Amino acid sequence: MKRMKQLVMAGLLGASALPASAQVIVTIDYRPPETVQRVAIPVNPKEKRLKVLIISGQNSYEHDWTGVNNMLRTLMQDTQRFDVRVTEDFDHGSLAMLKAYDVVLLNYSSRWNYADPVQHIWSDDAFKALYQYVREGGGLVAYHSSFTWGREIPEYKHLIGAVMQPGTSRRSPPGAFPVHIIDRNDPITAGMREFVWTYNDDMYTNMDFDPETKIHVLATGHDSSASYDPRLTGPKYPLGAYTPEKLKAMKGMDADHPLIWTSEYGKGRVFSITFGHDEVSLHFQPLQTLMLRGTEWAASGAVTLPVLEEAKDYPTK
Repeated sequence: MKRMKQLVMAGLLGASALPASAQVIVTIDYRPPETVQRVAIPVNPKEKRLKVLIISGQNSYEHDWTGVNNMLRTLMQDTQRFDVRVTEDFDHGSLAMLKAYDVVLLNYSSRWNYADPVQHIWSDDAFKALYQYVREGGGLVAYHSSFTWGREIPEYKHLIGAVMQPGTSRRSPPGAFPVHIIDRNDPITAGMREFVWTYNDDMYTNMDFDPETKIHVLATGHDSSASYDPRLTGPKYPLGAYTPEKLKAMKGMDADHPLIWTSEYGKGRVFSITFGHDEVSLHFQPLQTLMLRGTEWAASGAVTLPVLEEAKDYPTK
C-alpha cells in the first residue's frame, strides 16, 4: 500500500525559515524503497501473460543467483505482463519443455570459480533443445553470467553473440559506471536518457565476439585506463595486475565496448545484457527498465512496458 508523505515546500532550512503565508503544503505519493525481497506469488493461469522460464541452478561464487532469480521473477510478475518460472535443473532439458514458454532467460555459469578446470554443463540434448527452441522462434535473454562460460562451445557463443575470454577479456574495476545508450530509437531503449548508471556491477570489456553473429549494439561502456588507478579500485585487484606498462599493452583500453545488444538466431530474437551483477543492482530503475523491456521484446517482438521514471529521457536545454 502506498504511503502519503507531506512535504513543506520551504527548502532544506525548514518551515520556520519562511513566514506562514509563504509556506505551501504539497501532498505527494510516497513509498519507501524495499530492502527485503518479496516472494513472487503465483499467477492465475487464466491471465494471458508472456511466459518466462529462467534457467539457473549454478553460478560462480560471487553471484547470488538465487536472490537474482527471485528478484527477477518478482519484478517481472509485478508488471502483470509476465508469468515466470525458474528451473535449477536443465541438465536434460527438452524442446517440449521449452516450447511451453515465450522466452527463456539464462542466469547460469558453469564454474564455481572462473579458473576451475572442471565445469558443469548441460547434456548435448539440452543444448540442442535450446538451440532449436530459439531457431524456431523462441525468445532468449542472455543475462550477465551467461557470458562468463561457453568459450569452448562455438554454437553457444554464436547464440548469445560473445563470451568472456580469459587472458584477453576483463572486468573493468569500477563497481558503478555510466552506460551509454547509443541507439535510443530501438523499441527497447526508446524514451530512455542517453546515459544511465548501474551500481555494484561489472563492466565486461574486450569480449570475444562471434564473427558470424550480427549484433545490433544498444549500449556501450567506456573502459578508461584512469579507472584502474589503485586509489580508485581499492583491493579489488592486485597492485601488480595493472601497472602503467601492462595497461598500455591491453587491447581495447580507453575505448567503448558493447554492453547490450540484440541479434537474431534463426527465427528467434536474442537480447544480450552483460551487466546486472546481483539483486542490489536490480533495485535501480534503469536496469529494471532494460530487463523488462528487453525480455518483452525477445518474447513478443514488441515493447509495451513503460520506461521507468529514473530512466526516462528529459530536456537538457
